[in-house]
Amino acid sequence: MRVESVSGDIGYANGKTVNSNKTLSFSDTMKKQLEDVNELQIQSEKASEALALGDLDNIHEVMIKTEEAKLALEMTVQIRNKVVEAYQEIMKMQI
Repeated sequence: MRVESVSGDIGYANGKTVNSNKTLSFSDTMKKQLEDVNELQIQSEKASEALALGDLDNIHEVMIKTEEAKLALEMTVQIRNKVVEAYQEIMKMQI
């Protein structure tokens, strides 16, 4: 069974979409997703810091950014767990 490369429109968690005819490899897609999760974590940290310093008065915005970052990280961990589990299952197969 042949596995095709990912291509075309790919939606990302932060709302940005890649629209190109360029073929993206699995590793490129995963790298982009991890960069997006990292960016959400950084935004959350900056918002929390701004709230603590008194530069930001809207606690709701901070909580939303924090929850977005938390959910993105939890989903990333679950995806990693599934990939590791799939790898382990493949390694158990006899050829």
